[in-house]
Amino acid sequence: MSEYLAVILVVVIIIVFNTLNNKIRKLEKEVSDLHAKINKTPSLTETFGEKIQAEENKVPQQVQPHEIDTPSIQPQQQHRETSPPVEKDWLAPVFDFLKQNALTIIGIFTLVLGIGYFVKYAIDKNWIGETARAAIGFCTGAGIILIGHFLRKNYATFASIITGGGIAVLYFTATIAFREYHLFSQNTAFAITTLVTAASIVLSYYYKSEVLIIFSLIGGFSAPLMISTGQSNYLFLFIYLSLLNAGMLAAAFLKHWKSVGWTAYIFTSLYLFSWTADQPELLSVTFYIISYIIFYIFALLDYFRKKTLSTSNILMLAFINVSSIIGLVYTFNQLQYEPAIIFPLIFAAINSIFFFKEYGRKSFGIPYSVFAGITTSLITIAVALQFQAHLITSVWAIEATLLLFIWKKTGHRIFKTFFFVLFPLVMIAQAVTWTEYFDTEKLSVIFNLVFLTSLVTIATTIINLYLLKNSGQEETAKKANSFFEDFIIVVSYGVIYTALLLEITYHLSDMPWAAITNVGLLFSIYYIFTLLLFRKKLSINNDIQTVLIYLFLFLLMINISVSTSSVVTAVLSKKINSSFYWLHLLQWIPFAYLGFRIIPTSVFHRNTISYWMVSLALVTAVSCELHHSYVLIASHDVPHSYEITEHFNILYLPIIWTVLASIFIYTGLKKSIPEYSKIGFALIGLMVLKLYTYDVWQMDNISRISAFIALGIILLFSSFAFQRLKNIIKNMVDKKEENTENTD
Repeated sequence: MSEYLAVILVVVIIIVFNTLNNKIRKLEKEVSDLHAKINKTPSLTETFGEKIQAEENKVPQQVQPHEIDTPSIQPQQQHRETSPPVEKDWLAPVFDFLKQNALTIIGIFTLVLGIGYFVKYAIDKNWIGETARAAIGFCTGAGIILIGHFLRKNYATFASIITGGGIAVLYFTATIAFREYHLFSQNTAFAITTLVTAASIVLSYYYKSEVLIIFSLIGGFSAPLMISTGQSNYLFLFIYLSLLNAGMLAAAFLKHWKSVGWTAYIFTSLYLFSWTADQPELLSVTFYIISYIIFYIFALLDYFRKKTLSTSNILMLAFINVSSIIGLVYTFNQLQYEPAIIFPLIFAAINSIFFFKEYGRKSFGIPYSVFAGITTSLITIAVALQFQAHLITSVWAIEATLLLFIWKKTGHRIFKTFFFVLFPLVMIAQAVTWTEYFDTEKLSVIFNLVFLTSLVTIATTIINLYLLKNSGQEETAKKANSFFEDFIIVVSYGVIYTALLLEITYHLSDMPWAAITNVGLLFSIYYIFTLLLFRKKLSINNDIQTVLIYLFLFLLMINISVSTSSVVTAVLSKKINSSFYWLHLLQWIPFAYLGFRIIPTSVFHRNTISYWMVSLALVTAVSCELHHSYVLIASHDVPHSYEITEHFNILYLPIIWTVLASIFIYTGLKKSIPEYSKIGFALIGLMVLKLYTYDVWQMDNISRISAFIALGIILLFSSFAFQRLKNIIKNMVDKKEENTENTD
């Protein structure tokens, strides 16, 4: 009975689809006819112009020419001049595609799942055997592709997605038939998936569909994983991948599809790096070089056609050179072959060919700078491989600063371009140097190779910041590399911070983690405070200052609430000396200076949320500081500290919050800042809510009475102070108005 229902359902779907298709075509024809009629109808401007011309022919010219000599303004031109330029939204096409084709994509996945569940149901009922199951899957995939073929003329995108779904069905069918049913050998399964990939690439080229070829490539690169048995046959695998990449290169050359090349590069790199990490062998060198050649040619397709390099081309050149060198050098090091510098030198020679070609043409544009920068970097990498990491890090850092200085003196942008290329390598080399902190024991304080190398990097970074700061002042009007400069500035401050933090935490590594965290956060607070203190000399803009203030307050709250609490526990556990606890009090110095000197002179209070952030930091700092001190003084050990904490939270915390709330409300009224008053009342509301919902049920009678009396006195005193302040303010206003009237 279920079979008949399925057949009837399929027939009904076909009939409905055919009916809807006919209606859609009829509507398209009506829209086309209407569009033709509209094109034949004279426009409003033309009709209005003809009427004006007719009236001018009828009315005699009685007005002097100079009286009507007014400049004519074309509406389109006026609109073009006044309308602001429309910014290009790169995500809009993606969202449009999803909105227009979401149902199609969901429908394809639903169909595939439906077929899968139907096959599973048939298998559970023993209607079909394993061979028949695979046949159904292959026929279904081929049928879906055939449907997409017939729909390609009128519904191109829909047909591409349909065809991609059919290809996915073929891949999964081949995988299941091999792995689950064992219907054929691995070589046969691989041949089938290769044929599917080749056929899908041919269809992509025939349909001129970039979407379909992306489907095909993903399926082609996933096929080896689908039919893998766990045995590594890298020779067979990478011959297949090389052929697949060659097909990609041909498609990219014929159709200018850059996304195809990037997709292939990502998958190929993942396979190569996995092979290198799992089983380094000399054979992988061959496929690294083959992949380098293929993707290097892909990156230069636009250069061969138009003698230009786009951003994506430059990125591909950088990625393929760096990734190939990393894999090749790692392989040589693991196999203990020499010399590893041969690879960067070979790649440098290849890039230098195009560099000298541009130089010979006297063309000093983007390609010239790119090839020159890559060549210089590769030669520098080759030199780096012959020396220790400490030395080469310092050499690169000094070289990068030298390039920036030469650009500053000569004005030739080629040196600045070299700096942009070399600076990331300096950061990478420095990061590699820092790894020795985790592998080396008993480094001397400051006078060790790791930190001395970091000091050289810090010194050159400070010089770089100075040179870039001056260049920013001189090139305010035109700043083509502003993004790179801003990125380098941010990274530079990060490098200085990381170098100092690692040196400090390394020499505290024998202490408990609570102490290390506390010192690290305290250093971070002072580092941000230093940047804010010298914000004008460092030319830190207002937005960055605001971000730094927010970060400062956040770190302060984390340090005093979480980290210091861990320190108290460690002190009570006798893991660290009690004197270490008082170290965190140093954070109050920058906090106080920030609140009284830096924030009032900044634009931090431009947003009302900033008042709440400062108040939250103050309430957290005061509450936690008093809590930690009370627990440390009154507790004997860790279990006893829990009782002391409970007592403090019930008895003293409401009093502290009430006092702070009173200060906020008083400050808000005195300085006419309503946000502080709101914060004060919110804190009182929170405290009262806590008191009546939790605290009163935990207190003994004496504590409950004491808390209510103290709270009542504080509230009455606060009310009296506020009323007195209001009267003072009212008298001042009345006196000012009276003086104004007397003056008038």
